[in-house]
Amino acid sequence: MDIRGSICALATPFTPEGALDLDAFGRLLDYQIDGGTQAVVVAGSTGEAHMLEHDEFDTLLSFAVRHVDGRVPVIAGTGEAGTAKTVALTRRAASLGADAALVVTPYYVRPTQEGLYRHFVDVADQGGLPVILYNVPGRTGCDLLPETTVLLRDHPGIIGIKEARADAQRIAATAELARADFVYLSGDDGTAVQAMLGGAAGTISVVANLVPAVFRELCDAATAGQADAANAVDARLAPLVDALNGAPNPIAVKSALPWLGLGSAMPRLPLVELAEGTVRDQIRQALIRLAPLAVAA
Repeated sequence: MDIRGSICALATPFTPEGALDLDAFGRLLDYQIDGGTQAVVVAGSTGEAHMLEHDEFDTLLSFAVRHVDGRVPVIAGTGEAGTAKTVALTRRAASLGADAALVVTPYYVRPTQEGLYRHFVDVADQGGLPVILYNVPGRTGCDLLPETTVLLRDHPGIIGIKEARADAQRIAATAELARADFVYLSGDDGTAVQAMLGGAAGTISVVANLVPAVFRELCDAATAGQADAANAVDARLAPLVDALNGAPNPIAVKSALPWLGLGSAMPRLPLVELAEGTVRDQIRQALIRLAPLAVAA
């Protein structure tokens, strides 16, 4: 399975009343594919996975699989705090037609490296989908170390890692683990160019929700080793990436969905809609500079 390049961690649009907005989700999927996005992640952290009911996860994922219709891989976020629950959710995603599972390190419980190793092996053995490891210590409270990842990459059911630690040392260490059957994907928009120029095969991105064509341009240049071109696109994207960092994900990125006709800005509690003010204005102005024809007046 060729999962690389520009990959979007999709937001989940809700109606103002809080229900799934599948019409808006379909528009978001089309916007991604038309913009060159090469794979999509459904029900990840940007998609408010832990705010979804079981039937909503099934509805959202099955809708995405039908709507995408094989045009790009559909990756399901299936990570839970417990191993048995993660296996069960991964099996459900497999039954609904997902192509792979993005499995975040168990959050809150803070497992040891041995626990992480056994967790991911069980999911890969029993879940029924190719597994992409997902390390994001700032959200989960635990860190999947490279020395554990190097053991996990030998499992035939584990096909890569999304590494969201943005420090140069971790980027370099993870790049050394990449090989033909194990892909390294950046999980941080701000350091995506550094990671891809250093060996990452692509990026699972938040900002791609809003500017998929520009982000595809970035990924194409960076994965081809075209440093000057990649850095030039990165400089254009930087104001929007910086503005989105002004509020927790996905609050900031969802604030821009109405301007693109892609749904409401409403997340689910305990997340709240981004208030009027400086951050919201910065996001809008940065988006207008990048995609002026797409932004509603």
